[in-house]
Amino acid sequence: MAPENLTRVTEFILMGVTDRPELQVPLFFVFLLIYGVTVAGNLGIITLTSVDARLQTPMYFFLRHLAVINFGNSTVIAPKMLTNFLVKDKTTSYYECATQMGGFLFFIVSEVFMLAVMAYDRYVAICNPLLYMVVVSRQICLLLVSLAYVYGLSTAIVVPYCVFSMTYCSSNIVNHFYCDIVPLLALSCSDTYLPETVVFISAATNLVLSLIIVLVSYFNIVLSILRIRSAEGRKKAFSTCASHMMAVTVFYGTLLFMYLQPKTDHSLDTDKMASVFYTLVIPMLNPMIYSLRNKDVIAAFKRFLSNPCGSLKPM
Repeated sequence: MAPENLTRVTEFILMGVTDRPELQVPLFFVFLLIYGVTVAGNLGIITLTSVDARLQTPMYFFLRHLAVINFGNSTVIAPKMLTNFLVKDKTTSYYECATQMGGFLFFIVSEVFMLAVMAYDRYVAICNPLLYMVVVSRQICLLLVSLAYVYGLSTAIVVPYCVFSMTYCSSNIVNHFYCDIVPLLALSCSDTYLPETVVFISAATNLVLSLIIVLVSYFNIVLSILRIRSAEGRKKAFSTCASHMMAVTVFYGTLLFMYLQPKTDHSLDTDKMASVFYTLVIPMLNPMIYSLRNKDVIAAFKRFLSNPCGSLKPM
């Protein structure tokens, strides 16, 4: 076909989680429940860590921003996904698709580095407790959070620009429930070497750099805990990082499963299932992990329920 006869794509059709009609309504209610719990949990964490006087520490400052990221990540994906369960016209415009991809990348990359920052925070708290408030001062906290957001923003600009600079023609059916990179590039009728290279370098850098920070931090944390002679001391030290270790294991386990599986077993359907987990399920689980295992958060919530005006003191 001659290039001049190609019709450029101006909108995409999102296939969704499944194309089976009988599952659309049941899945709508399942994901509506997940999104509702995600919104309530993360907004609850944001509220408590913002205004409770006893939660004004670096650990809860980082937890608040993790909740903001989880709320934003699920909100970029869920509303459009829920709408598509109920409508026949599952189209999304070219620029809406690019915006959704940019929003997703901003939040997911920011989360990767926020988890690394939180691992460093736990390292300092356990390995250098006497210098904790000096090493992790308010200025340092703001700097670390800003760096996570700036890096997320740079990825959200560069990667979508490369993906949407490609020519899309003929098929516009995206085998996914949101505008993800791999299924979009599969539709391109131009050479995708450059965007694929940019995406690979970006993903590898994000995962490797953040994972190194997490592993080094927890390696030193484990060594420090093992040096503690009393069982009670070891239990107390471990409890300060148990929630974060659980969140990190779930998040990185999902990403590593997605990126390290053999090519022979790799499929877009597998990607969709993994994507459901880290875009919708993990943002729902994180508030539960950090609140149900955290006595300070539980105590703050009880103070709020018993005396909303008296127990919560804005900074």
